[in-house]
Amino acid sequence: MHEKYKSSVDEFIRSETEFPKVIVIYGPTACGKTDLSLDVAQYIQSEIISTDSRQIYRYMDIGTGKIKSEEMRNIPHHMIDVINPNEIFSVVEFVNMALPIIETIHSRWAIAILCGGTGLYIDGLLYEMAYPDTPPDWDYRAELETIRLTIWTKELWNMLERVDPEYAHTLDPGNYRYVMRWLEVMRQTGESKLESKWKKNPRFSPLFLTPYDDINRPDLYKNINKRVDEMFDYWLIQEVENNTMLFSSHCPGLMTIGYREVVDALEWNMTLVAAKVLIQQRSRNYAKRQITWNKRYE
Repeated sequence: MHEKYKSSVDEFIRSETEFPKVIVIYGPTACGKTDLSLDVAQYIQSEIISTDSRQIYRYMDIGTGKIKSEEMRNIPHHMIDVINPNEIFSVVEFVNMALPIIETIHSRWAIAILCGGTGLYIDGLLYEMAYPDTPPDWDYRAELETIRLTIWTKELWNMLERVDPEYAHTLDPGNYRYVMRWLEVMRQTGESKLESKWKKNPRFSPLFLTPYDDINRPDLYKNINKRVDEMFDYWLIQEVENNTMLFSSHCPGLMTIGYREVVDALEWNMTLVAAKVLIQQRSRNYAKRQITWNKRYE
């Protein structure tokens, strides 16, 4: 582990804090979060909680860059392989499942380590969020679903971008459930997502660490492109085929980056070469959104 991380961790351990301590390792995809989390966990003899919204899915290992058991260095990992790809898992459900794990780690006088690139999961754990308590608007949901099925999800994202551009640019356009839900909330409250999110009370005192400080944007994009190439070499297509046989080809897990493009290729909507290029492009765009979100942690 680099000396700068070690000194930050040492200082954090010695410090007095108002709330229980956690270490948050954040950053865009393919920047080296996993390696840093392993180094820190080994150094302080603790455990890692994944804050990745796709690694919660079972049977989705290659396309999510999930850590292999032999790479874990005997360090306990949590919130990985929690649900099946055909299930829906909300931020609230994630928080309700992960908080008791953090409390158990703290009961052993260790500092829990959060590692992942999903800002909603990180924020949901760090803070008691004051999300608007808005009831479902079923008529409006049906209207949005009609738009999604006839014009595709990008139009829903465009609708959100027009009324709440800052939050829209943190979301992948294909993440239609988040897009549709906030369009529904905006219709009722007129309040932007990020304004609402920052009405919060802290649960923990965090130390934020990111390996992205040690890498520039062009090198990050090279890492992303290389990772996608390796996914195709390591049987990504077979992983998608297995999941489409077990579940629907359009289930929530397979609608994420790296999977929905391969599904389209297998359904003859594009070539595998085009799918790979599109995954690389969308992964780079996702990294940009993560970088935008992560500025608050700086």
